[in-house]
Amino acid sequence: MAVFPSGEWLDDYVERINSSPEFADAARTFEADISYVFEAEPELGHQRDVWARAGVGGGKCLWWKYDVGPEEGRESQFVLQGPYSLWKQIILGEVDPMESMLDGDLAVTGHLPTLLRYVRAANALVNLAASGTTSFADEAQGAGLAAGTTAP
Repeated sequence: MAVFPSGEWLDDYVERINSSPEFADAARTFEADISYVFEAEPELGHQRDVWARAGVGGGKCLWWKYDVGPEEGRESQFVLQGPYSLWKQIILGEVDPMESMLDGDLAVTGHLPTLLRYVRAANALVNLAASGTTSFADEAQGAGLAAGTTAP
């Protein structure tokens, strides 16, 4: 079972994205380079900020990288940044990502109206994130896993 956040989790997630007809339809005209920042919350087992980056186009995730540096991450057209616990709530479907963006809980760098135009694609991404088998850094603490790592 992939631990969020990790490269293994991102690989599994991209596989679900690229096999989703719902995402393909909702994002067929959306092209973007997006960085995601999972901010550290050491008390929850997520020890450091982790940046992930992905390029989408034509209803697919075309490329992705896990654990890029902030310098590279800031080159993206959009940067979505929030604490680990908020990302966990989004993945679990407990928090709407668009509402989080509008409320300022999930910080957005980039043209927010463009993201809002693709709300169906964003919702599909959340549903796909929640559809996988995931454990979380704070749940894996007892197993000796730290955020940003995977089991040996």
